[in-house]
Amino acid sequence: MPSNQYDIKVEVETQYIPEQSIPERDHFVFAYTITIRNDGNAAARLLSRHWIITDANNKVQEVKGDGVVGEQPHLKPGERFRYTSGTMLDTPVGSMRGSYQMIADDGMKFDAEIPMFTLSIPRTLH
Repeated sequence: MPSNQYDIKVEVETQYIPEQSIPERDHFVFAYTITIRNDGNAAARLLSRHWIITDANNKVQEVKGDGVVGEQPHLKPGERFRYTSGTMLDTPVGSMRGSYQMIADDGMKFDAEIPMFTLSIPRTLH
């Protein structure tokens, strides 16, 4: 079986949401936009997600659930699915990583890794 049969790539863009954050109460809100791309040659459905969210105090939250934003997208080879979600941290900097649990049309289950990315407030000049 060719190694590229099941090849899901994940790209992330992050954004700090100042209007929903309350820094004086250690409440920092971030949005992240995920693009999931099927670079393999087998169609697959995203079944569930597993996130590991770590703040600057090394407090870890694990989030597991079905699908993403209420959907279980089915991606044919070459297709993409893009969505935006968010998280809240107690610190102005943190990181997220995880995986999507996928099932190919042939019944093969596999994980698509979500590489670690940083959440941080942009530097501001006073």
